[in-house]
Amino acid sequence: MRARLSIPRLRWVIAGLLLVVTLINYTDRMTLSVLIGEVSKDLKLSTGDYGQIVSLFFLAYAIMYAVSGYVVDRLGTKLGMALFVGAWSLAQMLHGLSTGKWTLAGCRFALGLTEPGSFPAATKAIREWFPAEQRALGVGIFNAGSSLGAAVASPVAAYLALNYGWRAAFFFTGALGLIWLGFWWLLYQPPHHNRWLGEREAAELKAAGVVPESAAVTAKERVDWRGVLRSRPCLTLILVRFLSDPVIYFVIVWFPAYLQKERGFDLAMIGRYAWVPFVFGDIGYVFGGWLSGRMMRRGWSLPKSRKVAMAVGAALLPVAVLVPLVPSAALAIAATSVAVLGHAIWVANLLTLPADIFRQADVGTATGFSGMGGAIGGALANLVTGYIITRFTYLPIFIWAGLMHPMSLLLVWWLLPARVFEPKPANG
Repeated sequence: MRARLSIPRLRWVIAGLLLVVTLINYTDRMTLSVLIGEVSKDLKLSTGDYGQIVSLFFLAYAIMYAVSGYVVDRLGTKLGMALFVGAWSLAQMLHGLSTGKWTLAGCRFALGLTEPGSFPAATKAIREWFPAEQRALGVGIFNAGSSLGAAVASPVAAYLALNYGWRAAFFFTGALGLIWLGFWWLLYQPPHHNRWLGEREAAELKAAGVVPESAAVTAKERVDWRGVLRSRPCLTLILVRFLSDPVIYFVIVWFPAYLQKERGFDLAMIGRYAWVPFVFGDIGYVFGGWLSGRMMRRGWSLPKSRKVAMAVGAALLPVAVLVPLVPSAALAIAATSVAVLGHAIWVANLLTLPADIFRQADVGTATGFSGMGGAIGGALANLVTGYIITRFTYLPIFIWAGLMHPMSLLLVWWLLPARVFEPKPANG
């Protein structure tokens, strides 16, 4: 029975909730990147130490990304999301108690174990609430939180560190996730169980095929993680994310350090300007999701719409090569902004593919496995990045960042033909 007091356009409210939690996720992980200068002075860390700590984060991230999707599919979207958000919020707060390299590394490892779970949960929530033509937009909206979080992290972390010390920044950002949990627990259930869903929107979702005729049908579907992992679509998504995800991880982790080392920025300047590329990421996530949906509404097939939108994003990434070559910091930030815009258009559609290709029961598992590929790529790329910039320059890294998306696009067109997007049987 529906609640008399319903929330209008509830699926968009839920997308907004997912945007906020993704914002918090990226704010938490990027706080260390913004404050690494202050933290390194206090804890006596070298550039190599920082590279190792970041790689430990991505190692843990890769391990749990593979597991977290299965956990979310087994526990359900609501409980699975709550488990991971609560755990990573505590891990973030513990950063403020670090006393040296290894205590900080331990906190970072714990954060890496807990943060990836929100992405399979968010993708699964979008699959539960949005029809196919709105799905990429929903994914784009929640992923906009990643760029927004990265943008917010720079001024917020810098302000807190300058006024209250770097430890306060970790306590504050960690507490945000615990506050968000209260709203999530109150509002979220799948459509067929949600007491806040109005009759009109329920009818719209059912007509679009989103609300199952019987919730029992969905409940009986088993998570087939072996079948998912062995499938060509999943292996392709793992490889594609292995190649392309490290590009944005590089921007998040190393771009503030690049501005500090190569462009002469201090902490206050990083707080004022390092957030700019991520605003373009926000635009790209929403635009990328809207673009493929627009093409579908104009009669394009789902596979073609996703791939063409990804091609638009990939075409912008080679601009990254210009970042270390342009004469001014302003132009370097502008070139980085274009690259982040392209990556966001790409990701809004790439992260929708598990929901397009796999059964609802397996969406979290497929998202988790593919995210594992990105995290492994991020861990390896950060080790290589630390080595290269210590001994050489940033130029080889920016050249690599400019080439990965076009290469990945070729793999998507080759290895994910239209037939893999065909609907799967309910129990198959």
